[in-house]
Amino acid sequence: MAPLRDPYQVLGLGRTASPEDIKSAYRRLAKQYHPDLNPGRSDIEHKFREVSSAYSLLSDPAKRRRFDQGEIDASGAERHDFGFNRAHAGRGARGRAGADPFGGFNTDDIFAEFFNGGAGRTAKARGSDIEYSVTVSFLEAAIGAKRRINLSNGKSIDLTVPPGSESEQKLRLKGQGMPGSGGGPAGDAIVELLVDPHPFFTRKGSDVHVDVPVTLPEALLGATIKVPTLDGTVALKVPKGSNSGTVLRLKNKGIPDPKQSTPGNLYVTLKVMLPDPPDPDLTHFIEKWSHSRSYEVRKKAGLE
Repeated sequence: MAPLRDPYQVLGLGRTASPEDIKSAYRRLAKQYHPDLNPGRSDIEHKFREVSSAYSLLSDPAKRRRFDQGEIDASGAERHDFGFNRAHAGRGARGRAGADPFGGFNTDDIFAEFFNGGAGRTAKARGSDIEYSVTVSFLEAAIGAKRRINLSNGKSIDLTVPPGSESEQKLRLKGQGMPGSGGGPAGDAIVELLVDPHPFFTRKGSDVHVDVPVTLPEALLGATIKVPTLDGTVALKVPKGSNSGTVLRLKNKGIPDPKQSTPGNLYVTLKVMLPDPPDPDLTHFIEKWSHSRSYEVRKKAGLE
């Protein structure tokens, strides 16, 4: 197997790159090389795994420092070149000249210490976590969903999106990260959720808000109308004399909240709409009506 490339080169960064630079480069490249966007491309899958591996090393401050100091390689494995070369050099010199070039230290003991006492054995270490991002719809995040995702190790796994999930929320998949070393456990896959906006629902905590247009007769005379909710349409009674801006509440029709036993509410804001195009009879009636029945609205609202 070919050795892994320098992680800085893989991400296109210099060694002085900040953590923000590393994360930004990873997100850009992971999106470019994601297998979901490049089906059937084994070369792209290799690049995706390479990018993920580079990010898992450089995003871990301790591992990045050890890599920069030459203590581990690009795969995260321990390097032992120094101890091995020094021990062999000492044995060769003493064998030729019959002297100990290290001032009385037995280099055979040093060699044994490295390869029998611990340094020669790969330390047991947990594998690094790998970060992914998955875009879900507003409704998938609100009511929950299953999403199949491809991991950098070539596996596909069903991700459970819990009801009430929020954008930038992170889900942990145990043992789906980089393999451990020396018998250590594998790291985890950390999946960040990115929630797409909805065309008419907006979220505020566990509550959902929606603007619903109503006709002038519906607002003036009252009516029962259909309004959308997260799980289908329901009937809503519009009181007589409703205005634009009137807010009606549908209890427990919001988003499930894991901290509470009941979901939030759905708040419907009415928007009174005039006929389009204008109706001539209505226009004529309002012209006559307004001459003797004008009323003040802006002053009452504090705008004058």
